[in-house]
Amino acid sequence: MSFEKFNFDQKIVAGIEACGYKTPTPIQAQAIPEVINGRDIMGLAQTGTGKTAAFVLPILQKLIQGPRRRVRAVIVAPTRELAEQIHDNISELGRQTGLRSVAVYGGVSKFGQLKMFKSGVEIVVACPGRLLDHLDSRDLDLSGVEMLVLDEADMMFDMGFMPAIKRLLKYLPQKRQNLLFSATMPNEIRHLADSILKDPARFQINHSRPTALVSHKLYRVEKAGKPALLKQVIQDKTVSTALVFTRTKHVAKKLALNLEKDGHRAVALQGNMSQNKRKEAMDGFRGGRFNIMVATDIAARGIDVSGISHVINYDVPATVEAYTHRIGRTGRADRTGEAFTFATSEDRLIVRQIEQTIGARMIVQDQVVNGQTEVRSRPSMPVADGDRAGRPAGKGGAKTAGISSAKKGRNGGGGGHSPRNGGPGKATNKPRRQRSAPLGVDFFTQPRRSGAKTGGDRA
Repeated sequence: MSFEKFNFDQKIVAGIEACGYKTPTPIQAQAIPEVINGRDIMGLAQTGTGKTAAFVLPILQKLIQGPRRRVRAVIVAPTRELAEQIHDNISELGRQTGLRSVAVYGGVSKFGQLKMFKSGVEIVVACPGRLLDHLDSRDLDLSGVEMLVLDEADMMFDMGFMPAIKRLLKYLPQKRQNLLFSATMPNEIRHLADSILKDPARFQINHSRPTALVSHKLYRVEKAGKPALLKQVIQDKTVSTALVFTRTKHVAKKLALNLEKDGHRAVALQGNMSQNKRKEAMDGFRGGRFNIMVATDIAARGIDVSGISHVINYDVPATVEAYTHRIGRTGRADRTGEAFTFATSEDRLIVRQIEQTIGARMIVQDQVVNGQTEVRSRPSMPVADGDRAGRPAGKGGAKTAGISSAKKGRNGGGGGHSPRNGGPGKATNKPRRQRSAPLGVDFFTQPRRSGAKTGGDRA
């Protein structure tokens, strides 16, 4: 299947060819005809599946005919980076159409945005807060809007934008085409979709599972060992371009500075940075000036950089959905990628949930010594929740390494009685203070076979 099937205007075809697009992705193949036909859309697709072009191309096709110099389409995105990315896609694909767009977001002066409004634009790509500022000030008229796109709707909910979205809807005409795209579908987004979409065409493209082109590897390390482990990992020659995720802005900034001091071309992307600094970081990462970007989840939304070889979860994400979003930054455009996850003993549950989502065990990387990685793999999926070591769940079942022995000592089962537990005489088996597993010590309790190939090796 090729883009010729959609019968795009030749000016749009020229943009497609200039961007090097050859074959539509599944979400593009399904969504584009329905959007052109005027249907509302509910699209569920993982990051990196090409959903931006799935709505940009038909928008250009529909707007190429009709009035100019008035806003006819509004695209709402959760972050400044994503808004800029969509705006750039419109500019590239629609270069010969004469259609103009503007990216609208906070953190920068309103002057440039006001100037674009006055000169006349057909498409507004905006973050909710700044867009409402303009609407409340009557800087912008949306009465002629024909199409509304809500992109990354689940992220907008996570960032608290739902009240702003509901306010925005009041500025739009009732008769319009609505397109809603999301990587996940929490109940709140489902309710929003039900309230604004009319008889939508629904598409679901593996929205909960990362692309099969990414291999998933697990490093077992405690917090204190993470900085040293990261430095070891990124010295590997295969790590050409890496996106490193942390939970907090502080850690992202500190980690990037430390990597830079060690001679790496690293840069941070986090919410406390000014818009100019964020843009400088993104342009530097995209252009190759930096090959390592350390970012938080929210700041990284909208990063569309081709050729990212590795995603490194320096901190394990809080949810499986966040893992899917992170991993979507590599393995794009039919390229392979690798995802490294630094997991502590406290991350067992979320790691298990991630593995259930990807349908395989992660390949466990035990340690890095002199640039060589020793690999040990866990048994392939599925494994029952209670059967982590081949034993029944419950009493006598699998327990976390380093915990069962401690409980045994406290209960006097080790051959002696501790005075602390009321037993007579000197304690012979008083348990030592337990520590969480350092790098190379397994806190996942199933048996190991060095070099064993499992379902996780093929992930």
